[in-house]
Amino acid sequence: MDPEADSVRDAVNRLVDDYRARCLWSLRADYYPADVDEQLAVLGSILRYSDLDGYRRASVLQQWLLQNSSAVSVAP
Repeated sequence: MDPEADSVRDAVNRLVDDYRARCLWSLRADYYPADVDEQLAVLGSILRYSDLDGYRRASVLQQWLLQNSSAVSVAP
């Protein structure tokens, strides 16, 4: 496992916990995103419906995930 990826996954899960009631109320109470696509979808909801702090936190995580996910697609 990549320690940096684990750290980002943990940060996304903390953000999900912090914004579950406000932005993610339609998800199960025990839901956490399982992969990058789900993480990006959850971050998109937080970006759309959260306050400024949530927007900033989600934006940083989204950029990290997009940066690393696109690196695989350009590999030979």
